[in-house]
Amino acid sequence: MSKSVVFFTLIAVLPFLCRAFSPEHPTDRKILVLLDDFAIKSSHSLFFKSLQSRGFDLDFKLADDPKISLQRYGRYFYDALILFAPTIERFGGSIDPAAVLDFVDSGHDLILAADSNGSELIRAIATECGVDFDEDPAAVVIDHTGYAVSETEGDHTLIASDDLIKSDVIVGSRKIEAPILFQGIAHTLNPANSLVLKALSASPSAYSANPKSKLSSPPQLTGSAISLVSVIQARNNARILISGSLSLFSNRFFKSGVQKAGSPTRYAKSGNEQFSIALSNWVFHERGHLKAVNVRHHKVGEADEPAMYRINDELEYSVEIYEWSGKAWEPYVTDDVQVQFYMMSPYVLKTLSTDNKGRYHTAFKVPDVYGVFQFKVEYQKLGYTTLSLSKQIPVRPFRHNEYERFIPTAYPYYGSAFSMMAGFFIFTIVHLYNK
Repeated sequence: MSKSVVFFTLIAVLPFLCRAFSPEHPTDRKILVLLDDFAIKSSHSLFFKSLQSRGFDLDFKLADDPKISLQRYGRYFYDALILFAPTIERFGGSIDPAAVLDFVDSGHDLILAADSNGSELIRAIATECGVDFDEDPAAVVIDHTGYAVSETEGDHTLIASDDLIKSDVIVGSRKIEAPILFQGIAHTLNPANSLVLKALSASPSAYSANPKSKLSSPPQLTGSAISLVSVIQARNNARILISGSLSLFSNRFFKSGVQKAGSPTRYAKSGNEQFSIALSNWVFHERGHLKAVNVRHHKVGEADEPAMYRINDELEYSVEIYEWSGKAWEPYVTDDVQVQFYMMSPYVLKTLSTDNKGRYHTAFKVPDVYGVFQFKVEYQKLGYTTLSLSKQIPVRPFRHNEYERFIPTAYPYYGSAFSMMAGFFIFTIVHLYNK
């Protein structure tokens, strides 16, 4: 009886397991949302509804819930994690900073939002991801030039920023016209981490300080060095979004009108909703996710892949590359995919031609060097997942019976040998019979 129950339980759960993250359907499906307070679920409902409308299954829990867990026996229950718990001092259950980082290291995605009450726990996770928040816990971003105009003049901590990363893959091809409202803490990028990018930067007049106290010394974080929102794509193609403002995702900022100081234009709605949704599209692999299939190589005029090549053979190489649109795989079209024929160093480097249907191909001659080579494609482009393809193939020299019998370039040597023999014969005749 118990076996039957287990069997029917697995059958019932199977459709849900099939909707999880997979190479063929890379969009994250089940997302754990950790909150400081369930009130955030209401105050940020527009952002959450945008995810649910795109097919994501959100599991809301308090960050200190003693029953929460990301994985058991190496199997993860979720495809992504949203941390909207900036004040949490200690996670509940089996989650800790190491568990969150292991979650990312295993290829899963993360959205982390902090604010002026950001805890050391949240700051520590961000630091491990290559982002350093201002060490002063009371400091926030202040901008006396790029602030958002309001009916009551405040302390200029409500920023209206329009300095976005120049990448249609990350922020979408549709231009964000209205400035983005930001109220929170500043962070900088670790210069040793080349994977971190500024998605939203502060203006040159911004700085990080405590607005309730007078400055006794110049602030440490100033100008364009301040990042408001950053994104990271790890080497395993896991994606991370780190924001210094939890309010950036709130309903209030989504619906609020905005006018940047010094600008005569007032927008009826800020760019926060468009910006947040565009970033979530990228973070959850609905855009910019590539896959390569049908990697093939063969001699020109043949169809089968050989076990090895001979020096100076003419060969063809091809690969198909597709991009995930959020619903289906579509041909990826570009002109900067290259293949290397590699042994210790690239002997051949060719840019692949495309048929605009996803297939990339090229042809070249095997170099006059024998050994073990590799076909290598290392494709790295801003906003796209990394493609790393390699295929090993040996290259042999000519066999003894494969050389040409008479090589045209050796005709002078043939002529000199026969002319010397003829000359020696004539010399012998003359020497023997000459009196």
